[in-house]
Amino acid sequence: MLIVDSLKVELGDRILFDNISYIINEKDKIALVGKNGAGKSTMLKMLAGVNTHYKGTITSPDGSTVGYLPQVMKISDERTVREEASLAFEHIFELQAKIEDMNKQLETRTDYESDDYAKLIDDFSHAHERLAMVEGINFEGEVEKALLGLGFKRTDLDRPTSEFSGGWRMRIELAKLLLRNPDVLLLDEPTNHLDIESIGWLEEFITTQAKAVVLISHDRAFIDAVTTRTIELTMGRIYDYKVNYTKYLELRQERRQQQIHAWEAQQKQIAEMEEFIERFRAQAAKAVLVQSRVRQLEKMERVEIDEEDKSQIRIRFQPATRSGTYPLTVDMLTKKYDDNLIFSNVNLMVERGEKIALAGKNGEGKSTFVKCVMGETPYEGDIMLGHNVEIGYFAQNQADLLDEDLTVFETIDRVAEGDIRTQIRNILGAFMFNKDDSDKKVKVLSGGERTRLAMIKLLLEPVNLLILDEPTNHLDLKTKEVLKNALLDYDGTVILVSHDRDFLDGLVTKVYEFSDKKVREHIGGIKDFLAKKKALSS
Repeated sequence: MLIVDSLKVELGDRILFDNISYIINEKDKIALVGKNGAGKSTMLKMLAGVNTHYKGTITSPDGSTVGYLPQVMKISDERTVREEASLAFEHIFELQAKIEDMNKQLETRTDYESDDYAKLIDDFSHAHERLAMVEGINFEGEVEKALLGLGFKRTDLDRPTSEFSGGWRMRIELAKLLLRNPDVLLLDEPTNHLDIESIGWLEEFITTQAKAVVLISHDRAFIDAVTTRTIELTMGRIYDYKVNYTKYLELRQERRQQQIHAWEAQQKQIAEMEEFIERFRAQAAKAVLVQSRVRQLEKMERVEIDEEDKSQIRIRFQPATRSGTYPLTVDMLTKKYDDNLIFSNVNLMVERGEKIALAGKNGEGKSTFVKCVMGETPYEGDIMLGHNVEIGYFAQNQADLLDEDLTVFETIDRVAEGDIRTQIRNILGAFMFNKDDSDKKVKVLSGGERTRLAMIKLLLEPVNLLILDEPTNHLDLKTKEVLKNALLDYDGTVILVSHDRDFLDGLVTKVYEFSDKKVREHIGGIKDFLAKKKALSS
């Protein structure tokens, strides 16, 4: 349990948190939400004790534990995957060593009547009680179960962590954190580096085994599945809802409508009072009444309306020349890296207007397939593009291709044509760039900001085949909705690599599954595909 009391944070002349108080109870599953810049990650750091620059207090009962997974962290490269994950139980191994040391002291000491000896007996007893609570745990089995659940293969477990990408090493840190099973688990975008199957495993773990959880996530299906309470950060305040994210959205809209009605009523009252003051200011007989109205206005607590999210704007991809009936045909495609076979004998035909998802665990070849189509890596077999095909490609490294010397506004202004030029500021706002951001040079943007900018640029280029590799990784929930609506309106062909089920749901009508060196076609949406997978594995 954590108690947040009168929390206040000021950043220069801006108040980030203003006298915030709430309690995280045992077994609470909380989604921390709010627009970018509202302070979600800052709040998690404060709950974790990483950031202590605040007024007010954050307290917890003696002996309670807090586990924190940030978005980015430095990870050791000195151990194997199994050894690194086993550090989750380091405190137990230390406890066993401590008991062994106390045992030796009890065998050799003879000062039975001393206070120090009595304390040793007491410590020994308490240590044994703590050990007895965990002695039945099969540590090796739990480590293996967590790592396999998060997508590692059994053959990966004894490989050095240095052989894995940053995303896979973040999975190791997540496994360690889950295995420690702290009293309060703080997770900042835990699904960013997970595939669909691993996200499903994490959902099951959080709902059945975790204690209190506070998480930030832009994966709507995930937060709806695991949370039952939503805390919104907005304009320095919090609003606490005892419901999941989808229900919160409904209640939030009701709250905003109530605020609008209250604001309108107050504005009418203010106008009437100001008119009275102005009309009778010069009349001595009305002086007392005028001064009374002036004091009322000064003391009046003004109604504020929550910030409206500009990402409700609807954007359309630019129209392009109609492609042939089959924009992409793949025949007997095989890809190897040295002796490592990624997939073999892949055959597929993509029809004009189809919206397709490439699914499967990380490392099964989805991004490699896309690179083959784009001619970025050699392969065996044939890949044929249809008549008039113009490809728009969004890769995970797309942000690296932007001109660093241009500003954000200039980057978009150079590709925008026609009436769309009058909406550039609104489009930037929809993708979380405010007015000040639009004048920044690309070279000073973060990785996430560059990714969002590259996505806007693609939106404005006329193409008829879109190939998008993890396009939602750095987008918040509302911005993903903007992109999804744009794709739904798009009359070209779309091939998507994504682990975001909510984003894919209702968007794609066919899934190609990458697994066991093969690619299998599944007709239907992502939910149909996952239901079939679940039925086969049960």
